[in-house]
Amino acid sequence: MSKGLEGLVVANTSRSQVSGDIGRLIYHGYEIKDLGANASFEEVIYLLWYSKFPSPEELAAFKKELIPLRTIPDPIMRIMQTLPKQGHPVAVLRTLVSAMALIDDDADNIGIESSLTKAKRLTAVFPTLIAGWQQIRHGKEAISPRDDLDHAANFLYMLTGEEPTPAAVRAIDTYLILLADHGFNASTFSARVTTGTLADMYSAITSAIGTLKGPSHGGASQAAMEQFIEAHEMGVEAWFKKARAEGRRIMGIGHRVYKVEDPRAKIFGPLAKKLAEASSEGQWYDVAAQINSLARADQYFIDRNLFPNVDYYSAAVLYMIGIPLDQFTSIFAMSRVVGWTAHVLEQLADNRLIRPKAKYVGPDNLVIER
Repeated sequence: MSKGLEGLVVANTSRSQVSGDIGRLIYHGYEIKDLGANASFEEVIYLLWYSKFPSPEELAAFKKELIPLRTIPDPIMRIMQTLPKQGHPVAVLRTLVSAMALIDDDADNIGIESSLTKAKRLTAVFPTLIAGWQQIRHGKEAISPRDDLDHAANFLYMLTGEEPTPAAVRAIDTYLILLADHGFNASTFSARVTTGTLADMYSAITSAIGTLKGPSHGGASQAAMEQFIEAHEMGVEAWFKKARAEGRRIMGIGHRVYKVEDPRAKIFGPLAKKLAEASSEGQWYDVAAQINSLARADQYFIDRNLFPNVDYYSAAVLYMIGIPLDQFTSIFAMSRVVGWTAHVLEQLADNRLIRPKAKYVGPDNLVIER
């Protein structure tokens, strides 16, 4: 038995490879460091769906194809306007994706081409849904997407109604690239399990969003930022000492797979520092760096090879560019929907029902006595 399926190989994939022992992540053969520094998010989408890096001509045509899919359909917009304003953004997103199946006459078609069309529709509209809910829950009208802006810039524009800065656009674009896929993580696996039953793309992505919502997965970045705020208010050293005395987990440090530093954290650390130097909110990088420094001097973290993961410095990055705390996990979904849909397509191409066994440890031979 392997609790939590840890260490078990359950399928082949060409989408991404996570080598936790050496801190390596590749997307279809490309190192994450190379992609993070030299690619755009749209190029990464193309890579994960079509298994090749696009030419300039292919990229231009691909971007053009996504533009009309950004607009929120009228029935979905009407649903958004009726939802409770206190609804958590991830719960709202999960509900809207499920609802999108109801207005798609081809929803149950699980053919590869039809499923790819749905993947494009979902990926294109996620930024508009997330930013739209930010406006609607504050009593405002959702801001329409612009045809002249790329994925990341368009999201920031719709979120604030203002022209985004190049630094903020690059930060979000890098975030989207680095979170797009990560092997058989919990939410990706749940999407593949759902697909294994021959359920439709919308069902699979709804499953994935529900899985991502947990604080041990997508919710970890929000939890990391909340601890930075708490540490800033209390004083970093006093906070760290108290957290260790209480046996609290330091959110964003340690990873289920990586036994060395997360390669994505190696990119986010310098990015957060650069943003901090040009921002009036730079104290959040300082807090994160101080907590990490204290952890690196603590024998507990040394003995267990616990290093910052992708959630750690990315939390400071998102906060410094003005992303609301409770939207952090939604931004994660805005990136990971690409990986989810890529894995759904891969599962459909070579499907087998995912049905592990369980070891029964309950009682036996009981009888009813009256």
